[in-house]
Amino acid sequence: MEVRAKKYLGQHFLTDISVAKVIAETLPVDNDLPVLEVGPGMGMLTQFLISTFNDRLTVVEVDGESVDYLHDKWPDLRVVAGDFLKINLKEMYGGEKFMVIGNYPYNISSQIFFKVLEHRDQIPVCSGMIQKEVAERIAAAPGSKTYGITSVLLQAFYDIEYVTTVHENVFNPPPKVKSAVIRMTRNGRESLGCDEEMFIKIVKTAFNQRRKTMRNSLKSLLDNKIIDSDIFNSRPETLSVGDFVNLTNIISGKVSINFL
Repeated sequence: MEVRAKKYLGQHFLTDISVAKVIAETLPVDNDLPVLEVGPGMGMLTQFLISTFNDRLTVVEVDGESVDYLHDKWPDLRVVAGDFLKINLKEMYGGEKFMVIGNYPYNISSQIFFKVLEHRDQIPVCSGMIQKEVAERIAAAPGSKTYGITSVLLQAFYDIEYVTTVHENVFNPPPKVKSAVIRMTRNGRESLGCDEEMFIKIVKTAFNQRRKTMRNSLKSLLDNKIIDSDIFNSRPETLSVGDFVNLTNIISGKVSINFL
């Protein structure tokens, strides 16, 4: 059985069943949470999820041909025909927790992860296969060239694990990019301890001018004030999530806090 890996590159089919098994095994089995698979296609990953999670599994698929195939292949499987990005997850799960997994469409994978972030109190684990370059950005540590907006915003609430690299030769025809499997596990932060809207604004503003120091890139937010703190002499790629939290509190006029 083959499954489409990504639409924006044309027809690329995952031909190595062992890769699908690796993806499926990224979800913990020591709980009774429902599982939502995004973009099952023709069900290569689905077959492993069904064997593990059985009636706890729901799949959401936008392609009509794939929806028909899934209904025929597994008549008892709950198949939702629609776009994951447009689905009301709170309504779907009644506010209860669930896990997310997928061989994600690479051209919208970042949007998918940001939707997961919006529903972080419902989604303790999210894993799957994405483009390697995107996976590296998500998992990057401070000081890395790939560390940026996506890294900071997702790492604020999730611990990121880069599981494995998936090479082009497991697809037919081979794409021009490598893939990777990652796992995001909700950390213990209930809140950041700062104005989260301002936090996001600061992160985006800083990395959009990443070659500048924070003092220069954040001029528009400082209101012409000169704040005597070494953190403003840093560049954004050197700052941790905690540093950005403290920076947010400084700019907001609050007392700087320790970040755990």
